[in-house]
Amino acid sequence: MTGTIDLTGDPHIGVYARAFEDIAIVYPGAPEEFTTALARELDLEIVSTFIQGSRIIGSLVAGNSRGLVVSGLATDEELAVLSEYRDIFLLEGPMNAAGNVILANDHVAAVHPDMPIAVAEEIGSFLAVPVVRLSLGGIKTVGMAGFATNEGILVHPRTNDTEIANLERVIDLPIGLGSVNMGSGLVGTGLLANSKGYLAGSATTGFELGRIEEVFGYLE
Repeated sequence: MTGTIDLTGDPHIGVYARAFEDIAIVYPGAPEEFTTALARELDLEIVSTFIQGSRIIGSLVAGNSRGLVVSGLATDEELAVLSEYRDIFLLEGPMNAAGNVILANDHVAAVHPDMPIAVAEEIGSFLAVPVVRLSLGGIKTVGMAGFATNEGILVHPRTNDTEIANLERVIDLPIGLGSVNMGSGLVGTGLLANSKGYLAGSATTGFELGRIEEVFGYLE
């Protein structure tokens, strides 16, 4: 249930994949060592597709067990693959990198603080969760400044009390400060996890792994 890995030498594994309880979306041609480890450690099925022709899946997809929020620039072929597993909400306009601007699980969706209120409310309704606009550690791309499973939320180490309180108003889950890859506060760039297990970027230290395990409840 524990481990570190890279993706063709890159420890920023959360940029290139997105994990949920039952599936992980990974670009076609990703190394078998990576996809096999991801399927094993998180006990899920690998879904292989590009998004808008790109490998940066983690930046372009967000969601939960109810649906996927996907960049509005995704192609019909890519959407056809994803729609076999979830309903799809297309995020249009300039703020369309869904994985960067949305942090979601089955309990909450936190979104970029400058996202239009109407769009944020649509996302919350689609995912059937309360939605809150906020930053984490002053960083507006909350999908990379934090990482959420259904058991907890790990956030940028500079996240302040007000930002945490904004999350705590709408959920009752452990929220903890942490980092990945030797001190990076952009925890979403170096982590893939669900309630069953996780993989962190290869540069993540033992202390950082311990914090991940504590926040997400793997130690219990």
